[in-house]
Amino acid sequence: MSFLTTWYTTDLPKDIIKILEQDVLKFDPIAQESKLHGDAVDKVIRDSKNAWIPTSHWIGGFIWHYIQRTNRENFLYDLTAIDGENIQYTQYGAGQFYDWHIDAGIDTSYKPQQIVSSGTNIAQDLLTVQGEYVRKLSFSLQLSDPEDYTGGEVQFMDNSRKTFFAPKQRGTLIMFDSRTPHRVRKVKSGMRKSLVGWVCGPRWK
Repeated sequence: MSFLTTWYTTDLPKDIIKILEQDVLKFDPIAQESKLHGDAVDKVIRDSKNAWIPTSHWIGGFIWHYIQRTNRENFLYDLTAIDGENIQYTQYGAGQFYDWHIDAGIDTSYKPQQIVSSGTNIAQDLLTVQGEYVRKLSFSLQLSDPEDYTGGEVQFMDNSRKTFFAPKQRGTLIMFDSRTPHRVRKVKSGMRKSLVGWVCGPRWK
């Protein structure tokens, strides 16, 4: 039996997190100009500040190791890559939150109108194949210590509509099926920092 949600305690050192946060400004030009941005989200549903890190960064390999391990031990999904080849660095300050939502569902699936050709238009072929990808797993890496903030808990809802919280310990990497309802409760004080992303694979059949 598989679990909808699982996590690892990675013991990510604080010094490594400092290096990572310095790299955020280097890799995301918008973050460098305005420190962080709201990413044009609907603040009725979500209020946070975000920046982006390419998966070619060393943190991409770190996270990919746990994705592969978690998938092998629990989900056994057909996975291809992290969505958009980017990982989102997110900050939730006092009063910020992300309401109940899912990261993938039937309405997020896209069925291309074209069939992959014999290779006459490789660029179009690649776009068509990528159009077949859907989000299957989501992840969140806790960068803050529990003492750094109050509130801001990551909460999940299982198939029986029972809710539970993920650990707040720094370095905890939470992995879950992208169809699982979840939210980040409003931060009461301090700052919650995390890395989040989504793992894609071929469309469900």
